[in-house]
Order: sequence, then C-alpha cells, then structure tokens
Amino acid sequence: MSEVNELYQELILEHNKSPRNFKQLDNATHDADGYNPLCGDHYHVWLKVEGDRIVDIGFQGNGCAISKSSASMMTSAVKGATVAQAKELFEKFHSLITTNIDEEIPEEKIEELGSLGALVGVREFPARIKCASLAWHTLNAALNNPGKTVSTEN
Repeated sequence: MSEVNELYQELILEHNKSPRNFKQLDNATHDADGYNPLCGDHYHVWLKVEGDRIVDIGFQGNGCAISKSSASMMTSAVKGATVAQAKELFEKFHSLITTNIDEEIPEEKIEELGSLGALVGVREFPARIKCASLAWHTLNAALNNPGKTVSTEN
C-alpha cells in the first residue's frame, strides 16, 4: 500500500472512530433521511441554514466505516459554507467517486476536495460507492427537498 493510501486509510478510520458533528440538531431548518437497503446503512442529516449559509450541521445513524467517515468528512466540509458551495461540493465529490475506474483522475481534481479526496479510492469497489455517497445524497435532499427520505436504490 502506498504511503498516500495509508494516510487516506488512517483518515477514514479516524473519522469512523470519532465522527465530527455526530449529533441531532433540535433547531434544524432542513433535514432528510438516507437509507441504503442493500447494506442497511441509515443516516439522518440536519442543517441549520441562516440566509444562504449552513451555520450548523449534524448527522446520526448507523453504517459501515466508509459511510460514517464520509458523513463526518462531509459535515466538516460544508459547515460554514453557503448552500451553493455545498451543492457544488456534492457535484464534485459525486463526479469523482463515480468516475469510471479506468479513467485517470487529474491530481488537482482530487486536491480540490481536500481531505474528501481520501474517499476517491472507493471507485475500485463499486458496491462501496453507495456507502461513500449516502450521506451526500441525504445532504442534497435536505437542501432541495427538506424532510424527504432518499435511498441509494432510487
């Protein structure tokens, strides 16, 4: 395993062990529920949006290390961002992890994502892409259709 991959793996394990923003928001303005029926991963995402800025975010639920780490990293990345920035980050992240494994991804595209780049390796395991993207689809639903339940199989 390369040194970079080892660092990425450590980052994923750290976010799984000590997830950031793992909490329910009682004063949320937006929320959604996300479910992966193939593996049973299930998360709820809450947002507090003031104006056009995400001032707080939380998530709770259960899932594998990849899904929990991705949710934790996502909340850290979008907290304090504008809604437009969060939607743009969703598009960039989703595009990267769903890019065909045979396609080379320019290093600068991975670097644009910061620590989220650690999750690009899930492309090698197609079943794990849904694990990494579950919280992101839930975030997207919370921003676009608050209160909605999304599934990785829709």
